[in-house]
Amino acid sequence: MPKVALLFPGQGAQFVGMGQGLLERSAFARNLFSHASDILGYDLAKLCVDGPESDLHLTKHSQPALFVHSMAALGDFAAQRPDVLDSTVAVAGLSLGEYSALACAGAISFEDGVKLVQQRGAAMQDAATAVKSGMASVIGLSHEQVDAVCDAARQPGEILRVANLLCPGNIAISGHVASLDAAEAKAVEAGATKTIRLSVAGAFHTDIMLPAVERLQLALEATQFHNGIFPLYSNIDAQPHVLAAEFAPLLTKQVVSPVQWESTLRNLLAAGVDQFYEIGAGRVLAGTLKRVDRKAACECFGD
Repeated sequence: MPKVALLFPGQGAQFVGMGQGLLERSAFARNLFSHASDILGYDLAKLCVDGPESDLHLTKHSQPALFVHSMAALGDFAAQRPDVLDSTVAVAGLSLGEYSALACAGAISFEDGVKLVQQRGAAMQDAATAVKSGMASVIGLSHEQVDAVCDAARQPGEILRVANLLCPGNIAISGHVASLDAAEAKAVEAGATKTIRLSVAGAFHTDIMLPAVERLQLALEATQFHNGIFPLYSNIDAQPHVLAAEFAPLLTKQVVSPVQWESTLRNLLAAGVDQFYEIGAGRVLAGTLKRVDRKAACECFGD
């Protein structure tokens, strides 16, 4: 019997049209989106399927959209492949995707998950609006090289740092826009294949998000967590966690800390996982896994 890990995508995976197939074929998905819409106060299914894109990309909308879409996809996946859940030994999610992973593991309810990502998205949107900042992927450089680029490009009094260690040769940096502009130029000078400015509102996983932490912490403290059915491999330390008391501190710290995604995938592989499933929008996580281990098996299950 294979050892399975379920992976859940994070912000940036959203696109207009997401969920359309699920909503057309699955009563479970329709009910889930409807329930989420009641909690959120707007028609989430319409936003996901019809846009407009500018609204869907707002952090306060994209985070609930991705969470609910992943949960709908998971329900459809479980109905079609119930055997897979019997073989699941771990879950992991990229940044926002950790909330989907925790809901999958039974550590939070769907309703609490929707409320948390709504609060998280709104708090991060406000923090991003207050400071002109952003993120960019640097392709083709090592972690050490990207650190050096950040040190060389950082403007006086500004923040610029590695924010997401996705996979070999793909590292996201995050910070004030002036420093980010300088870093993109210096990265190419240092031998980067290219840089890609990310479609996010601001400098996630840096101290620019500190104003969001207090609001999120209050929401997390008001949430009931349960021990996980499966261990969650955390973005913070790439280690497995199952105890209810661990999750809120990890989710709080995650907002201002680098995402250890490559280490998470390596640790899952080292733990014997031999089959991965990406549940939700896009195929980004499957791509990162192939960069870590070309032979690793990963199927994507979304719309």
